[in-house]
Amino acid sequence: MSLFRKLFSSKSQKEKQELKSEERGKYMPQKELPIDESFTINFKKNGGKFLYCDSLDEIYDNLNNIILENNWEDHSVYFYDDNLKDKFKSSQLKVSNKLSECTYFITTCENLIANDGSLLVCSNQLAEKKLNEFPNNVIVFATTSQIVSNIGEGLREIKNKNAKNIPTNITTIKHFKLQEEKDFLSYGSSSKNLYLLLLEDL
Repeated sequence: MSLFRKLFSSKSQKEKQELKSEERGKYMPQKELPIDESFTINFKKNGGKFLYCDSLDEIYDNLNNIILENNWEDHSVYFYDDNLKDKFKSSQLKVSNKLSECTYFITTCENLIANDGSLLVCSNQLAEKKLNEFPNNVIVFATTSQIVSNIGEGLREIKNKNAKNIPTNITTIKHFKLQEEKDFLSYGSSSKNLYLLLLEDL
């Protein structure tokens, strides 16, 4: 083989295939991530604090750590959902029925939206109140089976679960840190210091 052929010989077929599989043109669609991974990335991008838990015991431990970290031991918590209040009874929280007296709010959500990292809530969690009426500190208890791809899928699930009595006050919580410059997309939204306790149930 001549010196030039050695220097300028084309890559082997195997090397070409490896290059093709690794290279993606700038107009190629992005590879789709699994929805749980997509949700986690977008949720953190929005400023949310994420705690993944394998068991309810781990949920209780992490809740206790959140309270200690923020020095909320002597502060009141608000629950709208009585079932959730019972679930956390063993945590011996200082519960108040007066929203104005509370430092933090513990709630559930309808769905976790993967494509923008938001939380879908409705009157089941908020009654008819607006988000800005609740404390700035929010702890959300949810499960991995509540993750859906987009808001349309979440709205379908709400409709299917509550066919006879569709809840009202449907909204998303998306901003988990104060926005220095609010754009028109975040106008009117209420930023929350939000922790997500996510229980694996799949």
